[in-house]
Amino acid sequence: MKVGLFFGSFNPIHVGHLVIANHMVEYSDLDQVWFVVTPQSPFKKKSSLLNNYQRLEMVYRATQDYTKLKPSDIEFNLTQPNYTINTLVHLQEKYPDYTFALIMGEDNLKSFHKWKNFELILEEYHLYVYPRISKDTTESQFHQHDKVHFIDAPIMEISSTFIRQSIKAGKLVKPMLPDHVWSYLDEMNFYK
Repeated sequence: MKVGLFFGSFNPIHVGHLVIANHMVEYSDLDQVWFVVTPQSPFKKKSSLLNNYQRLEMVYRATQDYTKLKPSDIEFNLTQPNYTINTLVHLQEKYPDYTFALIMGEDNLKSFHKWKNFELILEEYHLYVYPRISKDTTESQFHQHDKVHFIDAPIMEISSTFIRQSIKAGKLVKPMLPDHVWSYLDEMNFYK
């Protein structure tokens, strides 16, 4: 089985995440996509996050109707901050018969050289990259790499930050969220 790992804080998960993950699983050679809920990205402040299990619950609710999309809490019990290389090593030990690949936006590919052990990641794993609109037009140093695959997925310009700010400002953002996620956010009064 070939699994695409879609890492993120998913604070909250939104329809853009689902569109990209579904596109990856339907239009590439991936059999499943796992949404890896990250407790703490080395690049984000923890104070702005809902707790791990609330974000996992949202991912669970968002993916429950999709057989090829799965929530993952694999990083919850790993040392923090979470580095992708450590998670990959852990997953490979736990699921030796699976092949794992990383899913990332084109914007993340441009800073990929800053990731811990990025050379080792590229040696061992394939990267599936979806397009993002960016003001930075310089091509990534990994553009021509044989393990980097550009997937012609729809460009989704929805962000979790925008959703959180909009909810706080009293705006209706229901169309940007899966129904089950919207119900949960509304019921729990998150981000208000």
